[in-house]
Amino acid sequence: MMNFSVMFLSNLHKIDRYFLPAVFFAALDRFLKCLAVRQAEFGLIGDFFKFSFAENRYIAFSLPLNGVFLNILILAILLSLLYYFLNLIKKDRPREAGLILILIFGAASNLFDRLKYGFVIDYLDLRYFTVFNIADILIVGSVGLLIFFTFKKES
Repeated sequence: MMNFSVMFLSNLHKIDRYFLPAVFFAALDRFLKCLAVRQAEFGLIGDFFKFSFAENRYIAFSLPLNGVFLNILILAILLSLLYYFLNLIKKDRPREAGLILILIFGAASNLFDRLKYGFVIDYLDLRYFTVFNIADILIVGSVGLLIFFTFKKES
């Protein structure tokens, strides 16, 4: 029976294609959040899509959850996802592990905001719809792809 650490390390290289984009987009999200906090504002596509600072004290779709309880819940979910990620690596499921890693990076960026500022910094303002950030895209995109690949029939 192969040692867990040897198996883990031998499978870890298979998620490279997910790790580098996750790091890049999480770093870009952090940079843009710093820019937004400094009240930078400019149009990306006129007034329809613009870059502007917005405090988001709640969770998705402005559901009224916030405070210490929410932070503890998010941290517990992140730790559970990390455990799941490690198991996926062990089971040699790199696509799912990579998508979970992207989800972790996005959620961690938003959790950092909650712990530092008491709210999530949103900066992409899509008129008539919502204000969001790149971390939100990482979260929603990775969950969407996980659902897609779960229900996709093997060819």
